[in-house]
Amino acid sequence: MFATVHTRASLGVAAPAVTVEIHLSNGLPALSIVGLPETGVRESKERVRSALLTAGFEFPAKRITINLAPADLPKEGGRFDLPIALGILAASGQLPADSLQSCECVGELSLDGALRPLKGILPAVVAARKAGRRMLIPHDNRDEAALAGGDDVLSARHLLEICEHLTGTSPLAPVTPAPLECATRYMPDLADVRGQAVPRRALEVAAAGGHNLLLFGPPGTGKSMLASRLPGILPPLEDEAALEVASVHSVVGLAAREGGWRQPPYRAPHHTASAVALVGGGSNPRPGEISLAHHGVLFLDELPEFDRRVLEVLREPMESGEIVISRAARQVTYPARFQVIAAMNPCPCGYRGHPAIECQCTPQQVMRYQARLSGPLLDRFDLHVEVPVQAAGVLMKPAEGEVSSQRVRERVLAARQRQQARGCVNARLAGPVLQEACRLDAAGEALLVRAMERLGLSARALHRILRVARTLADLEGSAELQLTHLTEALGYRKLDRQPAQNPMVSA
Repeated sequence: MFATVHTRASLGVAAPAVTVEIHLSNGLPALSIVGLPETGVRESKERVRSALLTAGFEFPAKRITINLAPADLPKEGGRFDLPIALGILAASGQLPADSLQSCECVGELSLDGALRPLKGILPAVVAARKAGRRMLIPHDNRDEAALAGGDDVLSARHLLEICEHLTGTSPLAPVTPAPLECATRYMPDLADVRGQAVPRRALEVAAAGGHNLLLFGPPGTGKSMLASRLPGILPPLEDEAALEVASVHSVVGLAAREGGWRQPPYRAPHHTASAVALVGGGSNPRPGEISLAHHGVLFLDELPEFDRRVLEVLREPMESGEIVISRAARQVTYPARFQVIAAMNPCPCGYRGHPAIECQCTPQQVMRYQARLSGPLLDRFDLHVEVPVQAAGVLMKPAEGEVSSQRVRERVLAARQRQQARGCVNARLAGPVLQEACRLDAAGEALLVRAMERLGLSARALHRILRVARTLADLEGSAELQLTHLTEALGYRKLDRQPAQNPMVSA
């Protein structure tokens, strides 16, 4: 007596196919599971036995061998309880075996046969659809599965409901696809920011081109306030990007984002976060903050307070858009195409360059503080913008005169539409596409040559200046890069200057 059931494992944000093979033979009653099962999978035999008996089925008094193929793929968790139970029922003749061939199933069983929710349902549903099979899932996962759309997902609360569906006694209704509109909620508005014309402009440029932005200045000038307004001016996610983000959040068991299906994620880890918390990992690899910020914003407040070794692990994913976590038994790749917004003070006390408060730090303290940020990391920020102290009269102005997030967002959307023809946001332009989109005239080339010689710019910094200039041109609706665009882009590289010109050093 033999039966097979199709299911899905969880490996990063992927859901590789697993075939559960059940063989019943004569001999002393026993149940063994092979195919690289971990502890949670090996314990499933006790849950399955109790669930079948409680639900009124017969547990075969035979030698039961269960193979989870492929044998070299690690299997973990309770997601294989349901396919194992259905396979035993099919192999023993209590369910029609052919009813399992056109579907896949995942689910953890309680001892009374009820189905418990799982992590990573969304990637499994998407993978099953690509394979042309329907997916049977626990009822509590239906809202998450509904994000994938379609009518090929069935949910149930109990093992008996699935058995009645497979026998045709009481078919299950498909899960209703979720509406894909972006939920509306209150977002902090840029109109709340008084003054700060240059940082506001830099925030708009960062949103329009997907650029990394570093804000520096004394405490209380509005750096964190500006960063919190960025999600309100970002364009909504496309369906494919939204599904990628939801899949990452599904793997870690996070509920649907408060901002809705299309709202870009916004993550702000504390500066005490470890490298594993930031980029992911652990003995059982899971996504970190950079993957949870995929297609969204990673805000690093008090940047120099992070451990330098923690910050250095950001360098590769900031360029590649993914993070590869390698362990002895497996290698997992998580997406990490995120936009970094960072904020920092110019010195440990924070008041270096303040017009009214004298800095109490020694030169050595300032050097040690700023040395926590390496040159290669700073080089990966497209814009370095100072957030100065505002006069009391500016702070007391009424809000009516400030531009709202809605108006800024309209300009950002228009700029993003111009970038769609190039196939990506300006922050990811590279190679021939970058050269074509950022053609310069003789005056522009001469300006960049002088800037590189005077400021000691790297090739990476040069390309980032060109991308920012391209974004400035897109915001103006200009097809060509003008000298004014290059000049403004160079003005946003404050920390590339020599010590005598650097505002954080010369203050």
